[in-house]
Amino acid sequence: MTTLQTVFAKAKADNRAALVGYLPAGFPSKDGAIAAAAALVEAGCDVIEIGLPYSDPLMDGPTIQDAVHRSLINGTRIADVMRTVEGVAATGAATLVMTYWNPIDRYGAERFARDLANAGGVGTITPDLTPEESGTWREASAAAGIDTVFLVAPSSTEERIQAVAECCTGFVYAASLMGVTGARESVNVAAEGLVKRTRAHTDLPVCVGLGVGTGAQAAEVAGYADGVIVGSAFIRRMLDAPDEAAGRASIAELAREMAQGVRSRG
Repeated sequence: MTTLQTVFAKAKADNRAALVGYLPAGFPSKDGAIAAAAALVEAGCDVIEIGLPYSDPLMDGPTIQDAVHRSLINGTRIADVMRTVEGVAATGAATLVMTYWNPIDRYGAERFARDLANAGGVGTITPDLTPEESGTWREASAAAGIDTVFLVAPSSTEERIQAVAECCTGFVYAASLMGVTGARESVNVAAEGLVKRTRAHTDLPVCVGLGVGTGAQAAEVAGYADGVIVGSAFIRRMLDAPDEAAGRASIAELAREMAQGVRSRG
């Protein structure tokens, strides 16, 4: 199994940032999600985030909301998420689940962590779980041997960054802006400062997400971050494609552009 530590160590040795791709389970179909993620890995993604479809998203912008809605209509459940993780982990990429806390809480923290580890998953990103409420999940994750990733934002105080960083074991997710996911014309200028502030509190890799949609933007972010997270830009191409095969080809093309970007480091 490829761990996050292995991924970031290799990227650092190669003098580049890691490329992290996000896709929700069950979109465009249950099997199609695995095939699409595999296409991203083949095109250069080092880490794959599998989104757990949830009916009440807080961080997701309209593009991801559209994909998640289709996934829920497809009847995607947690068992399907685990099967997706298993399929993607088989490609050799470090595979995470990005999920809000409520589905884990309802499923059972220990059970979720154990099932994710058994599927080959290496950790989770939990955007709405605060440090103060994270004890149960961190304990379950540690027992199962999977990493935890939490978020910092441009509005985070130094004390808050410290508290969040102490809860992370895989990397720290630096949200580039105050708002929801979605590709933008430019990456928020606050992102670089947030990465610098976060590094003052941890030796863990710091990855930037929200707003990266082009190879040029990936190169810009790679100039100061350890990882570049891309989600909405991939999903938008899949939504616009006439069929699943065309969607896979389109996101693979973009992933290759992004991979070149993270290698150039601005």
